[in-house]
Amino acid sequence: MSRTKAGSPHDPRGSERFNEERATYTVASAQPDLETGVGVIRDTVRTLKPRPGVYRMLDTRGDVLYVGKARSLKARVANYAQVKGLSNRLKRMVSQCRAMEIVVTNSEAEALLLEAQLIKRYRPPFNVLLRDDKSFPFILLRADHAFPRIQKHRGARRAKGEYYGPFASAGSVNKTLNALQKLFLLRSCTDSFFANRDRPCLLYQIKRCSAPCVGRIDADGYASLVREAKDFLGGKSGAVQASMEKQMAKAAENLDFETATILRDRLRAATFIQGSQAINASGLGDADVFALASKGGQMGVQAFFIRGGQNWGHRAIFPKNTGDVEEAEVMADVLLQFYEEVPPPRTILVDRELPEQELIAEALAEKAGHVVAISIPQRGDRRKLMQQATRNAVESLERRLAESGTKAKILLELAEFLELDEVPQRIEVYDNSHIQGSKAVGAMVVASPEGFEKGQYRKFNIKSAQGNDDFGMMREVMGRRFRNLSEHPEGEEGKKSSHETIWPDLVLIDGGKGQMSSVRDTLEEMGIERVPLIAIAKGPHHGREGREVFHFPDGREKTLPVNSPLLFYLQTLRDEVHRYAIGAHRAKRSRAITASPLDEIPGIGPARKRALLLHFGTAGKVRAAALEDLQRAPGISEGVARQIYDFYHAGG
Repeated sequence: MSRTKAGSPHDPRGSERFNEERATYTVASAQPDLETGVGVIRDTVRTLKPRPGVYRMLDTRGDVLYVGKARSLKARVANYAQVKGLSNRLKRMVSQCRAMEIVVTNSEAEALLLEAQLIKRYRPPFNVLLRDDKSFPFILLRADHAFPRIQKHRGARRAKGEYYGPFASAGSVNKTLNALQKLFLLRSCTDSFFANRDRPCLLYQIKRCSAPCVGRIDADGYASLVREAKDFLGGKSGAVQASMEKQMAKAAENLDFETATILRDRLRAATFIQGSQAINASGLGDADVFALASKGGQMGVQAFFIRGGQNWGHRAIFPKNTGDVEEAEVMADVLLQFYEEVPPPRTILVDRELPEQELIAEALAEKAGHVVAISIPQRGDRRKLMQQATRNAVESLERRLAESGTKAKILLELAEFLELDEVPQRIEVYDNSHIQGSKAVGAMVVASPEGFEKGQYRKFNIKSAQGNDDFGMMREVMGRRFRNLSEHPEGEEGKKSSHETIWPDLVLIDGGKGQMSSVRDTLEEMGIERVPLIAIAKGPHHGREGREVFHFPDGREKTLPVNSPLLFYLQTLRDEVHRYAIGAHRAKRSRAITASPLDEIPGIGPARKRALLLHFGTAGKVRAAALEDLQRAPGISEGVARQIYDFYHAGG
């Protein structure tokens, strides 16, 4: 079977076309079988041509096992049929393969970008993966207002303006943003707040805004501040500081000490930004620095972010599934997946030669729209910078290994304390949040030996439980979580969402005896008995930390010493699900507050709803309006008016 798939390698909604073919090999058994997997691959190879593209290996449920790219799909895929040359890891992968999907691209560079995109989307277990954490923060200087706003930004870059970043963390971007506000006095308020001011806000009083909202600075003066900010963030900080020093000297010479004081404070803010640089990056322009360390079977990559010759922080990256993968290949995979989210700079410094380094540079240049150079620094300041990145990579990995050792010890203690057969690899924690039963939400968070797996979190909008019934809510959540699972560890065939197919090794409930009974009885009714359960409840004195009581399904109770590391770990799990549940409940409540009765009318979008409310004043008056009155509302046609009237008067 063949079909076409629209999209560019880095934007599936683009205009380019790629041929995609799917070869499916029907098998009698879903169990891993090397001979069957090789048969699937050989059948696929017969349909392939020596063209560049991307291939996906699928298991019996259709889940993606591996994503790879090839200069020649026919030659590359055929290699997997040569079993003697495969590593143990690849043999396991081939033995689970039951189908393949092929995407033919126009070039190998396009295949490389598409491969990174698909790895990020499917997160296959046999690919090197970056942890799916929050996106990197940027500073955004907007360009959609006469007085541009400066702000922190995460996520898709849809707003019109200049983006500066990435920053390593929210803390680093917040510190820089605060200093930039003192330095350039640019507004940070929303457009609606700006439009409704009749006197300066507190930020003006503490010299962090020039108050353009009330005319304390004119458009030309503000535009000059914006230009200075762009120059400073773009790498011309020295010129900006020199200009301010001249202005300060001139103001002092003219005995304008108030202006001189303001300029002095702004210069101090500039000095703070540059003085906070932990590394010397002057003269480097826009660059990222990557160094890899390996120890104890684990790898860590340290990334430094340099923009405009300024260090905007560094982050440790710990890729998963590195197994028997070569270090240089891991570094290449890290770069490609990292730049799926972050725009590539013109210079990328690495600590080793990468496989297909020129091809990677070509692919990143195609994505960025400018030349990208990947190089290994040999001497001078760049070499010193790389040495510092390498030291940081080694130290970060050693801390990680130490933490992992401590976590492994805690999980072993957890297994002993809760009388589990083995150390849990997947812990699911549950809680509910509501106000007197209204806007109730159930929450599930997932923890593994590597930490919280935020991509596995799940929310449940409570539907059947009535009133302030915590036990009923927990029964509903458990029923919906486990109803699609069978007693087979793989889960039901055809299910692709991992939280619907993976069994937990431990279920931790935020609650006491009642919640435990509800969960236990619900699972027993479903015929599920092998999932370990535990409920964590605060002791008789709820205000005293460390008095948690752990309730077992058989009615037993246990406690831990107040200073126990295991108790602290379990409290952390409980606090995380509590945080997630409260956040989901507040979001649901906020949506309900802003909801309108007009939302229920089919075919009435935001524009017509706004027109009706402006014309009639309230939703109640819209409901009571006669058909002729509805027809007189601006933007409401005769047909739409009839639809609204019939909706409210159907029973009449």
